Amino acid sequence: MLRQEILARGLMDEVQVTTCGSLGLCEHGPNMVVYPEGVWYSGVTPEDVAEIVRSHFQNGVPVARLTRTDAVALRAEIVTNRDRMLAARRAREASGALPDEWNDRIRAFQESRVILTALELDLFTAIGDGATASAAAGRMKTAARSTETLLNALAAIGLLSKDQDTFRNTAAAQRYFAGSSPDNARMALLHTAHLWTRWSTLTDAVRAGTSVATRPTTGDDWTEPFIAAMHRNAAERTPHVVQAVGAKDVRRMLDVGGGSGAYSIAFARAEPLLRSDILDLPAVLPIAQRHIDQAGVADRVSVRPGDLRSDPLGSGYDLVFISAICHMLSPEENADLLRRAYAALAAAGRIVVQDFILRPDKTAPKFAALFALNMLVGTSGGSSYSDAEYTAWLSAAGFQNIRHVQLPGPASLMIASRG
Repeated sequence: MLRQEILARGLMDEVQVTTCGSLGLCEHGPNMVVYPEGVWYSGVTPEDVAEIVRSHFQNGVPVARLTRTDAVALRAEIVTNRDRMLAARRAREASGALPDEWNDRIRAFQESRVILTALELDLFTAIGDGATASAAAGRMKTAARSTETLLNALAAIGLLSKDQDTFRNTAAAQRYFAGSSPDNARMALLHTAHLWTRWSTLTDAVRAGTSVATRPTTGDDWTEPFIAAMHRNAAERTPHVVQAVGAKDVRRMLDVGGGSGAYSIAFARAEPLLRSDILDLPAVLPIAQRHIDQAGVADRVSVRPGDLRSDPLGSGYDLVFISAICHMLSPEENADLLRRAYAALAAAGRIVVQDFILRPDKTAPKFAALFALNMLVGTSGGSSYSDAEYTAWLSAAGFQNIRHVQLPGPASLMIASRG
């Protein structure tokens, strides 16, 4: 609300809002300190925000009725509350109680599960412009009692608001999760809901050394969300990838396991003379073709059914692009794929591998280390791999000029040339 009021009054370039922990005046909160004057406000309510912004931020006149002017008492109260907090912290430490940081991490799955269930039920679309628990339950074909409990939890974590018995989507929920929004990410996020089932088998997977999940990874209910998630991720990365790789001298490109075709489309747009072939499983190709047609590049981007693990890749390509594939394969499968990619390239061709690449000790980046577990629970032999492992496979396949290119975000590139 404070930021909204600052924005409405055109003060975004003049006022910066930052949050902090306890200021030591908990009994008189909410509290606010305004610098450079060092003015303390206590007991601030939503109704006070507009007055503070107008009077103090815009006109330079503090709101006297909310200002703390008793400096001695203010300091004494802060010191007293600080000492009380430190004493409580020492007592908790002495008792051996689990710190809040770790407790919160251990229980973090609860909020995640609430949101995933809401997405699976398409709850935010059911809420629409506002609905009671009974009305939403009727639209979702769920039980009224449990629906109300779920709606209350969503309100508690900030995705719904509640007025009397009516629930409404917050701005974030309406933009990213409701069916009517052009930015609706629900289909892509259903892939995360599918991962929930796999991650629940992590203990057994660690015992077994491989995935023990039984849910199939085929069919429209899995394929559509998976490709939607990959397409959404690729949309953020394509500008960085195309810039890092360059498309000027590329006339023929092979997009191995190209999914939605996002990268082929981006390269085709960057270079009018480039033609790309997308190799992927038959179930994926209609989705890719849909994106290709929407992008208006069907004359230069084509799809070809095939299994990247075993089928021929073709020949004479200037660029073989392999994105988010190697982590699904075992080391032996990656070595074989890169050998076949070498054979598919023209004499001066290049290979680009995009993936979550680990540092030598494999404990960082954190995303890649966690993603290795995602592959453990979901594949027979996949993992996240290090720069050294990719370099070894590429060298063994015959590639030269191997380099690791960092990009914004969790993924980076391994680039090498045939000649």
